Amino acid sequence: MTTTPPSTSSFALTPEQRAWCARLRSLGAERLAPLAAEGEAGRVDRALLRELGELGLLARVVPGAPPWRRVAALDLCLLRESLAYSCPEAETALALQGLGAGPVADAGTAEQQARWLPAVAAGQAVAAFALSEPDAGSDAAALKLQAEPEAGGTGGPDDTDGWRLTGTKTWISNAPWADFYTVFARTGEAPGPRGVTAFLVPADRPGLSGEPLDMLAPHALGTLTFDAVRVTRADLLGEPGGGFGVAMRTLNLFRPSVGAFAVGMAQAALDASLTHAERRSAFGGVLRDLQSVAHQLAEMATRTEAARLLVYAAACAYDSSGGDGGDGGADLVRRAAMAKLLATETAQYVVDAAVQIHGAAALQRGHLLERLYREVRAPRIYEGASEVQRSLIAKELYRELDRAATETGETGGPHA
Repeated sequence: MTTTPPSTSSFALTPEQRAWCARLRSLGAERLAPLAAEGEAGRVDRALLRELGELGLLARVVPGAPPWRRVAALDLCLLRESLAYSCPEAETALALQGLGAGPVADAGTAEQQARWLPAVAAGQAVAAFALSEPDAGSDAAALKLQAEPEAGGTGGPDDTDGWRLTGTKTWISNAPWADFYTVFARTGEAPGPRGVTAFLVPADRPGLSGEPLDMLAPHALGTLTFDAVRVTRADLLGEPGGGFGVAMRTLNLFRPSVGAFAVGMAQAALDASLTHAERRSAFGGVLRDLQSVAHQLAEMATRTEAARLLVYAAACAYDSSGGDGGDGGADLVRRAAMAKLLATETAQYVVDAAVQIHGAAALQRGHLLERLYREVRAPRIYEGASEVQRSLIAKELYRELDRAATETGETGGPHA
């Protein structure tokens, strides 16, 4: 009997890209997975980050030297998919560095970029993206962390005294062990998203504390408490009131790549199931001879490939546009939401089906599918839950319908 080789998609990928993906899978299995196994569950693995830095992989996600160019979405997706296949821990560590440092590359000052980005790209500094709050997870516009003007300052363009941050952030990846946090707080220029400002807050600021959370999947995740933490204009990422745009540009880049992470896990589960079905004796033959199992595998493969193609399409659309739609470009928002939605829901289905095909063995601690089963659940929630993605997609569909009606002079849609 032969071992089923990992399958890859040829959509929009050159032979060089396919070879690079294969190399990443090998690196994940041979160099990163053994290192990850030595790390402490639920903590930032700095040794793993240093290895990712030495391999040059972090520099593909976080610019390590001027000019501080935005990462290419397709490169990010290929990285995340390939590493997720062979070492999900390394994939997560890499992605969180990119998410936490992305706003610095996008909107940081030259001083902020020079101070932090080379260190993050080398795996020597840990970044974190601090958006979610106890009452504002997927609804990012509902943030309550207050940035109060200090010493009589106005908080406006002429304010030089800075702000004091007071409140709580939770479900923050890499907290409380990160070296700095990209923090989104309410400065009140306007209601809703227009009153949110982004700050770069080093972890050693007086008044900033945190504690870890014990999660289903053993990721570094925690809660941060801000007790009048002082920030100044030198800590701003962008302009006061512009933080929501900073957050959305980062999320619109990373949402398709969350889908890539999910596709990598789905492919690992599928390939394991193919091999198992070929080898496992059952009813006088092997599992692959049972039509019910064969059809299940075909369904898993079809859904995985469909998700992969949607992820690649969303990434290519982002790269073709230069990411200019990050503040509300309908096409990029819709494509990113569709990619994340389909890929994460598909991965949940594929991993669950793989567990069923493997039977009780897959439920043992340490089994590949036991680990994937715990890992695959969270992506349907973070960076916008599946329900939020559906709402975004519907909103953009109706926006396009209204735009078309305005251009043709019609009202009420095609069925009015």
